[in-house]
Amino acid sequence: MSVSSDVKDLKLAPGGKKRILWADQDMPVLRRVRDQFAKAKPLAGMKMSCCLHVTAETANLVRTLQAGGAEVMLIASNPLSTQDDVAASLVSDFGIHVNAIHGEDKDTYYKHVVSALDFQPHVTMDDGADLVSAMIFVALDRLKGVHEQVANWAKKFTPQQRKERFAQVVGSMEETTTGVIRLRAMEKDGVLQFPVIAVNDAATKHMFDNRYGTGQSTIDGIIRATNILMAGRKVVVSGYGWCGKGVASRARGLGAQVIITEVDPIAALEAAMDGFSVMPIMEAAKLGDIFITVTGNKHIVRREHFLAMKDGAIVCNSGHFDVELELPALEEESASKTLDVRNQVDEYKLKNGKRIFVLGQGRLVNLAMAEGHPPSVMDMSFATQALATEYCVKQKGKLTAAVHTVPLEIEHFVATEKLASMGIHIDAMTSDQAKYSVSWEHGT
Repeated sequence: MSVSSDVKDLKLAPGGKKRILWADQDMPVLRRVRDQFAKAKPLAGMKMSCCLHVTAETANLVRTLQAGGAEVMLIASNPLSTQDDVAASLVSDFGIHVNAIHGEDKDTYYKHVVSALDFQPHVTMDDGADLVSAMIFVALDRLKGVHEQVANWAKKFTPQQRKERFAQVVGSMEETTTGVIRLRAMEKDGVLQFPVIAVNDAATKHMFDNRYGTGQSTIDGIIRATNILMAGRKVVVSGYGWCGKGVASRARGLGAQVIITEVDPIAALEAAMDGFSVMPIMEAAKLGDIFITVTGNKHIVRREHFLAMKDGAIVCNSGHFDVELELPALEEESASKTLDVRNQVDEYKLKNGKRIFVLGQGRLVNLAMAEGHPPSVMDMSFATQALATEYCVKQKGKLTAAVHTVPLEIEHFVATEKLASMGIHIDAMTSDQAKYSVSWEHGT
């Protein structure tokens, strides 16, 4: 099989292989799944297009899919998260099709999206539902809703061929909160055309990856970017979902005074009872030293908030898309902009004389400025991802065109294996306890 690629430099492969194998040491559950896949080949004959963060941890997921018999095409879901040496190693050392370059522009990104669509996959994986949404727009012949490169590719086919183009898709895996929201909206509108497994909603993903992974890697990215002392700083965290919980707790652990902004009254109440200050973002804008958005929505930090901030405020995003920050409005309010005052730190000097520092162009600060989540937490997420793929393929033709949850058996397997790898053992219910737990016949 010839391997196609569009990576920065294949000569970077040796360094990438070291990085991949280092991460693999701390991913024992995924290794166990890979060993199972190598024997059973549950994905034999499947072509997979994966739009994911191209990191060492992701490389080990892709190796697992390949071990299961799949032919894999990997493209980047975020231009700033791609590790060029890892991309090169996946091509040179592991025979994976990879189209991903760190810092690639929008045209290159969508050229790579087209390559993933043209791969004619049976299964897709997304970090944000970009592949699936492109498929849906093409199938519906709504070419004005896609990037020009995708539209031009789709115009090679007749409207009927566009409708049938992705008929072979068995299903898709989605690993982000934002992506699941988009996919549920597609399902609600009746346009989703194949089953999707909401891997993000699995407890073995969001309770650990989003909380502990995002919590640590976001603070890691901010400190690497700025070398700032967190202790004593006022840190504003917008969003108190699992990611927000993780970021807030880690910032507090380093001595920061944490303020939460929320639109959900239940989440806001939880934040207050967890001991955090809770207030509207307009009030927080006047107080904060560091602002972190983790909502998955757009324009969380807007024009009026930038204008209210202190001189020297640091702003970053650890949600999914850079649209969480209204950067076009910040540009309009700025008298000057200086790029890279530190690596990936841009200084905006407002017309009112204040300075605002934006990290990583508003993209995911934990990936743009650091290395993403540690391997040990991605071990669970990616083991769940791989096993959900196996489940989806085995259920071919049986699942409806809807968003489905990860089966509980997969969750329990991943959690049990993770505990075992940590040397932790737990109790099991007695038969009497098991019967009592599901019975209505026993009173108090």
